[in-house]
Amino acid sequence: MPSPLSADRPAARPPGGGPVDALISQTRRLKGEVDAVRRDTPADAGDPRERWRRALYDLAMHQLDDLDEHLAQLREDPPPAPAEELPAPPATPPRAALLSRVGSAEWDLLTDEVSWSGELYRILGRDPAAPPLTLDELPSLVCDEDRPRLTEMVTGCLIDGRPIDGEFRVPHAADGIRTVHMMGEPVLGADGSTVSMWAVLRDVSELRRCRRAVSETRDSLHRHRHAAARSEHRLAVELQEAVLPAWHGSLRFPRRGPRALDVAAVHLPPSAHASIGGDWYDALELSGDATLLGVGELTGQGVGAASGVAMLLGAVRGMALAGTAPGPLLDCLDRLLDTTAQPVLAGAVCLRYRHDTRTAVWARAGHPAPLLYRGRAGRALDAPRGALLGAAPGSAHEQAEETFEVGDLLLLHTDGLVPGHTGTAAVHRLLALAPRFAGGRSARDCVREVVREFGEGERAEHACVLVARVAS
Repeated sequence: MPSPLSADRPAARPPGGGPVDALISQTRRLKGEVDAVRRDTPADAGDPRERWRRALYDLAMHQLDDLDEHLAQLREDPPPAPAEELPAPPATPPRAALLSRVGSAEWDLLTDEVSWSGELYRILGRDPAAPPLTLDELPSLVCDEDRPRLTEMVTGCLIDGRPIDGEFRVPHAADGIRTVHMMGEPVLGADGSTVSMWAVLRDVSELRRCRRAVSETRDSLHRHRHAAARSEHRLAVELQEAVLPAWHGSLRFPRRGPRALDVAAVHLPPSAHASIGGDWYDALELSGDATLLGVGELTGQGVGAASGVAMLLGAVRGMALAGTAPGPLLDCLDRLLDTTAQPVLAGAVCLRYRHDTRTAVWARAGHPAPLLYRGRAGRALDAPRGALLGAAPGSAHEQAEETFEVGDLLLLHTDGLVPGHTGTAAVHRLLALAPRFAGGRSARDCVREVVREFGEGERAEHACVLVARVAS
């Protein structure tokens, strides 16, 4: 806390013109630079972020205007004019003058004399010909709800020797309510008692208005961002539901014929609320007595990931219906991802199953191999070579072939299915489910076992699992 002023040790006079002139030059140069940037910012931009930036620039300019005027007063240091010589205040003072208006006052407690500077009359909306108000009369000018605050500040200064530093509002005939910032200190006599009080009062109405504008635009920006995030999440969910519908029960592929696959799948989201991921599964009946099975994951989150999955699945289905084998199909997807505007990586497994021969040709792109369960045991299929899509454009994806028996069960999954485990450890956990899959259970029952084991606890990642059982 600054020390109260002593009556026999007056405050030092302000510094000379040299240092002040240098400060004024620096302030005006900075004002020009800020104003140049401000002019390039749209005043009525539709984007809340632009409005927020413009409000901050305006606030900075107001404060620099204030600083410039104060430094100019410091350089000139004019003596206060008697009240009777003051010119009448203009009806509508210039905006810049309003921003930088500063007045001063002294209340002598020994002689009851009160001295106000001419500017203080204008700040408080008083007639310059009227006598200045005493400390007891001063609260009468203040808004009712602010009077206790002003009284407390003055009492603390006079009795406890505390400096005054606070604000109050004053009704003003010219422009409604003005906000006044008051700073003051007691002046002590030789015996340590308070003999007078000095105060500097500053009209900060426009400054506070600008700060409110900054705060309001910041709040508006936050609301806009939250609303945009909610809209983006809703759009991502709708996209995901469109390309990755929930399957209720098992599906038969093909719908007709003596030999069929019993297929079921599920998507497992993270336990906590998270953005939509790029995991996907698919099963599609093809011509020539065949079925396409596939799972995969695309890097990214939100709308970008959901729209990427939609594009990827559309390409997979189109090429599969055209008869493209899994290896060349992944090669084409690799080239497709290489042409996208935003670089992404994708892992995938594509398998083309022929019902008449119970054989499958499959390929992978940097993805876990399918797991085959036969009887009460399971194993991972021998994986052909194949790099992640988007990692090594132009590289070939090899194919492998597998023959199945009635009752065999095939499990395709994405990374993250087994919480806390990846790679070989995750495969071992999944293969341990073989006894629970045995006994001719349906694909739907097997998916439920996977969910019961890995989907009901805490999980941090999205995951998909697809089960296909050779029913006949």
